Amino acid sequence: MLIETLLPPADDPLALPAPVLLELTELYASDKEFQQLSGDFPDPEHIRPEQVAASLAEELSHPDAEVLLARSRGRLVGLAATLRHHPSRPDDPDPWIGLLMIDGRARRQGHGRRLTRAVEDRFREEGRTGVRLAVLRGNATAMAFWTALGYEVVDERPDLRRGRPTYVLRKDLLGEPGAGGQAGGVGSEEDGAEAAGGAQPGRGAGPGEGTVPGRGAGPDEGTVPGRGAGPGEGPVPEG
Repeated sequence: MLIETLLPPADDPLALPAPVLLELTELYASDKEFQQLSGDFPDPEHIRPEQVAASLAEELSHPDAEVLLARSRGRLVGLAATLRHHPSRPDDPDPWIGLLMIDGRARRQGHGRRLTRAVEDRFREEGRTGVRLAVLRGNATAMAFWTALGYEVVDERPDLRRGRPTYVLRKDLLGEPGAGGQAGGVGSEEDGAEAAGGAQPGRGAGPGEGTVPGRGAGPDEGTVPGRGAGPGEGPVPEG
Protein backbone atom coordinates (compact mmCIF):
# COMPACT_ATOMS: atom_id res chain seq x y z
CA MET A 1 0.00 0.00 0.00
CA LEU A 2 1.28 3.45 -0.93
CA ILE A 3 0.33 6.45 1.20
CA GLU A 4 0.16 9.94 -0.33
CA THR A 5 -0.64 13.28 1.27
CA LEU A 6 -3.44 15.22 -0.40
CA LEU A 7 -2.13 18.74 -1.06
CA PRO A 8 -4.62 21.01 -2.83
CA PRO A 9 -3.40 24.50 -3.83
CA ALA A 10 -3.10 26.72 -0.75
CA ASP A 11 -4.89 29.58 -2.49
CA ASP A 12 -7.80 27.39 -3.63
CA PRO A 13 -8.45 24.27 -1.51
CA LEU A 14 -11.29 23.27 -3.84
CA ALA A 15 -9.02 23.10 -6.90
CA LEU A 16 -8.06 19.43 -6.92
CA PRO A 17 -6.71 17.88 -10.13
CA ALA A 18 -9.64 16.51 -12.12
CA PRO A 19 -8.39 12.87 -12.20
CA VAL A 20 -7.83 12.85 -8.43
CA LEU A 21 -11.20 14.45 -7.73
CA LEU A 22 -12.89 11.83 -9.92
CA GLU A 23 -11.17 9.05 -7.97
CA LEU A 24 -12.21 10.62 -4.67
CA THR A 25 -15.81 11.01 -5.81
CA GLU A 26 -15.94 7.34 -6.75
CA LEU A 27 -14.46 6.46 -3.35
CA TYR A 28 -17.06 8.49 -1.47
CA ALA A 29 -19.89 7.10 -3.59
CA SER A 30 -18.78 3.49 -3.16
CA ASP A 31 -20.31 3.16 0.30
CA LYS A 32 -23.87 4.50 0.23
CA GLU A 33 -24.69 2.98 3.61
CA PHE A 34 -21.94 4.95 5.26
CA GLN A 35 -22.87 8.17 3.49
CA GLN A 36 -26.49 7.78 4.58
CA LEU A 37 -25.33 7.35 8.17
CA SER A 38 -22.94 10.29 8.08
CA GLY A 39 -25.44 12.71 6.56
CA ASP A 40 -22.62 14.63 4.87
CA PHE A 41 -24.27 14.74 1.45
CA PRO A 42 -27.87 15.73 0.61
CA ASP A 43 -28.30 12.73 -1.70
CA PRO A 44 -25.94 9.80 -0.97
CA GLU A 45 -27.13 8.17 -4.19
CA HIS A 46 -25.76 11.04 -6.30
CA ILE A 47 -22.55 12.47 -4.85
CA ARG A 48 -21.02 15.12 -7.09
CA PRO A 49 -17.32 16.04 -7.46
CA GLU A 50 -17.87 19.61 -6.26
CA GLN A 51 -19.48 18.26 -3.08
CA VAL A 52 -16.49 16.02 -2.40
CA ALA A 53 -14.09 18.91 -3.02
CA ALA A 54 -16.02 21.07 -0.54
CA SER A 55 -16.06 18.27 2.03
CA LEU A 56 -12.29 17.79 1.77
CA ALA A 57 -11.72 21.54 1.95
CA GLU A 58 -13.64 21.51 5.23
CA GLU A 59 -11.49 18.63 6.49
CA LEU A 60 -8.35 20.61 5.66
CA SER A 61 -9.62 23.89 7.12
CA HIS A 62 -8.03 23.02 10.46
CA PRO A 63 -4.34 24.00 10.57
CA ASP A 64 -3.31 20.63 12.04
CA ALA A 65 -5.37 18.54 9.64
CA GLU A 66 -3.97 16.13 7.07
CA VAL A 67 -5.69 13.96 4.47
CA LEU A 68 -3.91 10.79 3.38
CA LEU A 69 -4.73 8.78 0.27
CA ALA A 70 -4.06 5.03 0.18
CA ARG A 71 -3.34 3.24 -3.09
CA SER A 72 -3.00 -0.45 -3.81
CA ARG A 73 -1.52 -1.42 -7.17
CA GLY A 74 -2.15 2.10 -8.39
CA ARG A 75 -5.82 2.21 -7.41
CA LEU A 76 -7.21 4.57 -4.77
CA VAL A 77 -8.64 2.28 -2.09
CA GLY A 78 -8.86 4.46 1.01
CA LEU A 79 -8.63 7.84 2.69
CA ALA A 80 -7.76 8.95 6.21
CA ALA A 81 -8.24 12.41 7.70
CA THR A 82 -6.25 13.15 10.83
CA LEU A 83 -5.75 16.01 13.28
CA ARG A 84 -2.55 16.49 15.22
CA HIS A 85 -4.43 18.30 17.98
CA HIS A 86 -8.05 18.51 19.05
CA PRO A 87 -9.11 22.06 18.08
CA SER A 88 -11.36 22.65 21.07
CA ARG A 89 -9.46 20.72 23.75
CA PRO A 90 -5.96 22.18 24.17
CA ASP A 91 -5.33 19.90 27.15
CA ASP A 92 -5.78 16.78 24.99
CA PRO A 93 -2.25 15.61 24.04
CA ASP A 94 -3.34 13.02 21.50
CA PRO A 95 -3.85 13.32 17.74
CA TRP A 96 -7.17 12.16 16.29
CA ILE A 97 -8.32 10.04 13.40
CA GLY A 98 -11.30 11.99 12.12
CA LEU A 99 -12.18 9.86 9.12
CA LEU A 100 -11.17 6.48 7.76
CA MET A 101 -12.88 5.46 4.55
CA ILE A 102 -12.25 2.35 2.46
CA ASP A 103 -13.63 1.78 -1.03
CA GLY A 104 -16.81 -0.26 -0.69
CA ARG A 105 -15.73 -2.35 -3.68
CA ALA A 106 -12.45 -3.36 -2.05
CA ARG A 107 -13.50 -4.55 1.38
CA ARG A 108 -12.13 -7.51 3.27
CA GLN A 109 -8.75 -7.18 1.63
CA GLY A 110 -6.89 -5.74 4.60
CA HIS A 111 -6.83 -2.15 3.33
CA GLY A 112 -8.48 -0.66 6.43
CA ARG A 113 -6.03 -2.28 8.79
CA ARG A 114 -3.01 -1.33 6.73
CA LEU A 115 -4.12 2.27 6.39
CA THR A 116 -4.73 2.46 10.14
CA ARG A 117 -1.25 1.06 10.82
CA ALA A 118 0.27 3.62 8.48
CA VAL A 119 -1.49 6.46 10.31
CA GLU A 120 -0.34 5.10 13.67
CA ASP A 121 3.25 4.77 12.43
CA ARG A 122 3.27 8.39 11.27
CA PHE A 123 2.22 9.53 14.73
CA ARG A 124 4.81 7.27 16.39
CA GLU A 125 7.51 8.83 14.23
CA GLU A 126 6.39 12.23 15.53
CA GLY A 127 6.82 11.01 19.10
CA ARG A 128 3.10 10.84 19.88
CA THR A 129 2.16 8.37 22.60
CA GLY A 130 -1.49 7.73 21.75
CA VAL A 131 -4.23 8.36 19.20
CA ARG A 132 -7.98 8.87 19.61
CA LEU A 133 -11.15 8.60 17.58
CA ALA A 134 -14.87 8.37 18.25
CA VAL A 135 -17.59 5.87 17.36
CA LEU A 136 -21.34 6.38 17.46
CA ARG A 137 -23.04 4.31 20.11
CA GLY A 138 -24.73 1.38 18.42
CA ASN A 139 -22.23 1.18 15.57
CA ALA A 140 -21.17 -2.38 16.35
CA THR A 141 -19.24 -2.78 13.10
CA ALA A 142 -16.97 0.18 13.78
CA MET A 143 -16.48 -0.85 17.41
CA ALA A 144 -15.47 -4.36 16.35
CA PHE A 145 -12.95 -3.00 13.87
CA TRP A 146 -11.30 -0.51 16.23
CA THR A 147 -11.23 -2.71 19.33
CA ALA A 148 -9.67 -5.52 17.28
CA LEU A 149 -6.84 -3.08 16.52
CA GLY A 150 -6.27 -2.34 20.19
CA TYR A 151 -8.43 0.76 20.73
CA GLU A 152 -10.22 1.05 24.08
CA VAL A 153 -13.17 3.17 25.22
CA VAL A 154 -11.98 6.01 27.44
CA ASP A 155 -14.94 8.40 27.41
CA GLU A 156 -18.51 9.01 26.24
CA ARG A 157 -19.58 12.32 24.67
CA PRO A 158 -22.39 13.61 22.45
CA ASP A 159 -21.45 14.43 18.89
CA LEU A 160 -21.35 18.16 18.24
CA ARG A 161 -23.57 18.26 15.21
CA ARG A 162 -26.61 16.27 16.33
CA GLY A 163 -26.00 15.44 19.97
CA ARG A 164 -25.83 11.71 19.29
CA PRO A 165 -24.07 9.62 21.96
CA THR A 166 -20.58 8.46 21.00
CA TYR A 167 -17.72 6.52 22.50
CA VAL A 168 -14.25 8.02 22.50
CA LEU A 169 -11.59 5.38 21.90
CA ARG A 170 -7.86 5.61 22.48
CA LYS A 171 -4.88 3.45 21.59
CA ASP A 172 -1.54 3.55 23.38
CA LEU A 173 1.10 3.83 20.67
CA LEU A 174 3.93 2.98 23.04
CA GLY A 175 2.64 -0.47 23.82
CA GLU A 176 2.85 -1.79 20.29
CA PRO A 177 5.76 -1.72 17.82
CA GLY A 178 5.29 0.03 14.51
CA ALA A 179 4.14 -1.96 11.53
CA GLY A 180 7.38 -1.24 9.74
CA GLY A 181 5.53 -0.39 6.56
CA GLN A 182 5.91 2.59 4.31
CA ALA A 183 3.91 5.29 6.04
CA GLY A 184 5.20 8.29 4.18
CA GLY A 185 4.34 9.82 0.88
CA VAL A 186 6.32 7.16 -0.97
CA GLY A 187 6.52 3.46 -0.27
CA SER A 188 6.75 0.04 -1.84
CA GLU A 189 3.64 -1.81 -2.93
CA GLU A 190 2.78 -4.90 -0.93
CA ASP A 191 2.87 -7.97 -3.13
CA GLY A 192 1.60 -10.51 -0.66
CA ALA A 193 -2.01 -11.48 -0.14
CA GLU A 194 -3.94 -8.87 1.78
CA ALA A 195 -5.40 -10.12 5.01
CA ALA A 196 -9.13 -9.84 5.34
CA GLY A 197 -10.27 -7.45 8.01
CA GLY A 198 -13.12 -8.06 10.34
CA ALA A 199 -14.99 -4.83 10.13
CA GLN A 200 -14.72 -1.80 8.07
CA PRO A 201 -13.63 1.47 9.56
CA GLY A 202 -15.85 4.05 8.08
CA ARG A 203 -16.06 6.93 10.25
CA GLY A 204 -17.21 7.66 13.57
CA ALA A 205 -17.40 10.78 15.32
CA GLY A 206 -14.28 12.66 15.29
CA PRO A 207 -12.52 14.92 17.59
CA GLY A 208 -14.54 17.68 16.55
CA GLU A 209 -17.81 16.31 16.35
CA GLY A 210 -19.22 15.26 19.39
CA THR A 211 -15.73 15.43 20.23
CA VAL A 212 -13.58 15.09 17.23
CA PRO A 213 -12.41 18.07 15.38
CA GLY A 214 -13.30 17.66 11.87
CA ARG A 215 -16.34 15.98 10.48
CA GLY A 216 -19.66 14.71 11.08
CA ALA A 217 -19.41 11.08 11.20
CA GLY A 218 -16.42 9.14 10.44
CA PRO A 219 -14.76 6.28 12.04
CA ASP A 220 -14.41 8.91 14.56
CA GLU A 221 -17.58 10.50 14.18
CA GLY A 222 -19.08 11.26 17.40
CA THR A 223 -16.17 13.09 18.63
CA VAL A 224 -14.01 14.30 15.93
CA PRO A 225 -13.67 17.99 15.60
CA GLY A 226 -14.97 19.17 12.43
CA ARG A 227 -18.05 17.43 11.47
CA GLY A 228 -21.10 15.80 12.50
CA ALA A 229 -20.12 12.85 14.39
CA GLY A 230 -16.58 12.11 14.06
CA PRO A 231 -14.16 9.41 13.74
CA GLY A 232 -16.12 6.53 14.75
CA GLU A 233 -19.34 7.13 13.26
CA GLY A 234 -20.10 5.60 9.94
CA PRO A 235 -19.62 2.06 8.88
CA VAL A 236 -16.17 0.79 9.32
CA PRO A 237 -14.21 -0.23 6.29
CA GLU A 238 -13.85 -3.94 6.36
CA GLY A 239 -10.29 -4.89 6.54
